[in-house]
Amino acid sequence: MRNRIFSGMRPTGSLHIGHLSVLQNWAALQDEYECYFGIVDWHALTTGYEDKLDLKAFIREMALDWLSIGIDPEKSAVFIQSQVKEHAELHLLFSMFTPISWLERVPTYKDQLQQLGNEGKDLHTYGFLGYPLLQAADILVYKAKAVPVGEDQIPHIELCREVGRRFNYLYGNVFPEPQALIGKVPLLPGVDGRKMSKSYNNAISLTASTEEINIRVRQMITDPERLRKDDPGHPEVCVVSKFHHIYTPDVNRVEEECCAGKIGCVACKKYLAENIDKVLAPYRERRLFWDEDGKVEKVLQEGAEKAGITAAATMAEVRSALGI
Repeated sequence: MRNRIFSGMRPTGSLHIGHLSVLQNWAALQDEYECYFGIVDWHALTTGYEDKLDLKAFIREMALDWLSIGIDPEKSAVFIQSQVKEHAELHLLFSMFTPISWLERVPTYKDQLQQLGNEGKDLHTYGFLGYPLLQAADILVYKAKAVPVGEDQIPHIELCREVGRRFNYLYGNVFPEPQALIGKVPLLPGVDGRKMSKSYNNAISLTASTEEINIRVRQMITDPERLRKDDPGHPEVCVVSKFHHIYTPDVNRVEEECCAGKIGCVACKKYLAENIDKVLAPYRERRLFWDEDGKVEKVLQEGAEKAGITAAATMAEVRSALGI
């Protein structure tokens, strides 16, 4: 029997190419693990409760992105968090014995409280404080043995392990202690050099057309000291170079020519745009396949049914352990 994994994403807007390596990592895990991939719409409300998000549209677009990049509904359960009510029940039960101090010490809590507070969001809410506990419920309701995450999420996985241990100590051994699966996820900047983000309008969408890719790449910041085509370039300070390292097989040649002043920024950007387009073009084609005849809706419904069976079995054990 294969070990289970769970991971999810918040449907707060369009995915960009910074998400691509994450989804590719997920796809690569499908033959080794029993996979549960959740579109975690309740989590979207923890920071966006005032934003009137078009969650239904965002959910559908996210599902299309996942399927086009290789998340296979024949191998994985692809579902919407709110359609599996056991997530909420387990979250509630965990909240009965989880100390508030555990939630307050999660590093991202104070960081995001300040960062998003500076953007005008009031996040002094239980939902925001408690979202790592909801994450723990998301993971443990499937008895996941591993969770593919970035390094910034490791404290959340440790909290999940602590919550599971506390439940097992109080009520009997029900939950495993999941391990973090740290994949290789390159940190790509936005076209302006800042963090790539939809809110900064500096991202390249996963669904970008050839022309949209060209426009975005032309906007990329280059070496500010390079004024003429034959001036020696400095790839280490150039946003374009960071993308070449991900999308250009002969990146060493490109950087050598840049340093020698043999290739100008215009030609360098044109070559990068072509390489990004080669990567995204197959995903655009597969997206067209999934975006017809109710295929996405069927995948999400069947995924919720599969996830619900597993989650219900876990909750039966939980209720028995609690005596309720």
